[in-house]
Amino acid sequence: MPIQVVCPGCKSRFSVSDQFAGRTGPCPKCKRPITIPKPAAQAVTIHEPEAPVVSSQGSGRVPTAPITSTERPVSRLQFALVGIGAIGCLLGAWLTGATAPGKAPPWALATAAVALAFPCAAIGYRIARDRELEPYRGRALAIRVTICALVYAALWGVRALVPAEMTTEMWQWLYVAPIFFGLGALASFATLDLEWGAAVVHFSLYVLTTALLRWLAGFTPI
Repeated sequence: MPIQVVCPGCKSRFSVSDQFAGRTGPCPKCKRPITIPKPAAQAVTIHEPEAPVVSSQGSGRVPTAPITSTERPVSRLQFALVGIGAIGCLLGAWLTGATAPGKAPPWALATAAVALAFPCAAIGYRIARDRELEPYRGRALAIRVTICALVYAALWGVRALVPAEMTTEMWQWLYVAPIFFGLGALASFATLDLEWGAAVVHFSLYVLTTALLRWLAGFTPI
């Protein structure tokens, strides 16, 4: 019968086979040593389930007691809004590229970079977040998405300051790109509690979205 174990370090909960009872091993999440408890050798009495201790919504932290899944399905309205917004951005960029390729003023590019960062950060969090952690919601999510989005947009501003001769050849990006991806992933790692690999994917969503729109508008993608 599986033994329920709670890591004293990161509070992750997982099941372990009873054949490992009494042994010590590392936590799969934080690698802290955990001693698997031995099952009590006594008669089992079945009781009515006790009410679980519910953590505060939007905390983003692991509760101290088992919780039921609180995953909320995406509504049709949300799907429609995301789809309309995506199509509108693509059409706007395409029209810009068709009428005045590469002619958008810097303030328009900066505004677009900031505006795109917010939906990319919010949608990316829903895709890449750790399902073992209770998700951020409400005000807590809004604040963290805002900070992450502003950092993402600021990185595009820093990119504009990089001398052109440093990125004219594709091989030069082997040295430049890791710096930007590292800073972007660090932003989502710190604000949204994503794992490092998921944080890189989260920032990549923003980079790919803005690069595609820049290409359609007649600018160099990156």
